[in-house]
Amino acid sequence: MPELPDLEVIRDVLGRRLVGQTVDRLEVVRPIVLRILVPHTAEDLVEGRTFERVERRGKFLLFSLSGGVWTAVNLMLAGELRLCSAQERVRARDYLLFHLRGGFDLRYYDPRAMGKVYLTDDLSLVPGYGDMGPDALDPALTEDAFLERLRRFQGEIKGILTRGAFVAGIGNAYADEILFAAGIYPFRKRNTLSEEEQRALFRATRQVLLEAIAVLRERMGEVTDVKVRDFLQVHGKAGQPCPRCGHPISEVKIGQRATNFCRHCQPGTLLRGGL
Repeated sequence: MPELPDLEVIRDVLGRRLVGQTVDRLEVVRPIVLRILVPHTAEDLVEGRTFERVERRGKFLLFSLSGGVWTAVNLMLAGELRLCSAQERVRARDYLLFHLRGGFDLRYYDPRAMGKVYLTDDLSLVPGYGDMGPDALDPALTEDAFLERLRRFQGEIKGILTRGAFVAGIGNAYADEILFAAGIYPFRKRNTLSEEEQRALFRATRQVLLEAIAVLRERMGEVTDVKVRDFLQVHGKAGQPCPRCGHPISEVKIGQRATNFCRHCQPGTLLRGGL
């Protein structure tokens, strides 16, 4: 699942390459991912319009088109956006093709068909958009503001970190990385964390996300449909040695979600509620 660091780099690349480009034609190959939230056709909302800005909020990529239209994209688990030549063969799971002047396309690809592309003139109509908390890298989200928000939420700390209503943009992978950096057991209850641990969590959030963005900018270059996760410290590294202490990285699966952590660096007991 693309998370804040991935999406921030994708936003950078598409912002450089799309702004000023005009959509000649929208080709809807598979309409299942498309949601039109105003009483117009997709073609009326997109064709002939120019990309003015590319923004990101949480896990949404936001494309501002001339005339006050927004294309809001939630890639969910496996969605991808790529810029390519208009002559490139259409892939089996390409759903939407924005044919741009100049001979190239912006294409939405999704092997799981779980993502959504919304067309609207009002972002408040996009499901889930208005329910998000502040972006995890919002400059207005100071350490004290982070702690104040954190006190409103109950339950296990990893679940809170991945809850968009707390802060937006953090998913399963980077929650593992943040908790490892802070030295906090993922299944600890929020109300068991000391103030210093909560402050360490804020600092780890900023550090992990900003460092990941720097790595991804270098590793991804101008490619927006690639997933780079091999540099992560614990996520996806079950059984490998902890980079801090050398103990094997643990994995706990609950439902479809795997949590990776170091039992030595992040001590706790799942059966006792993470205490």
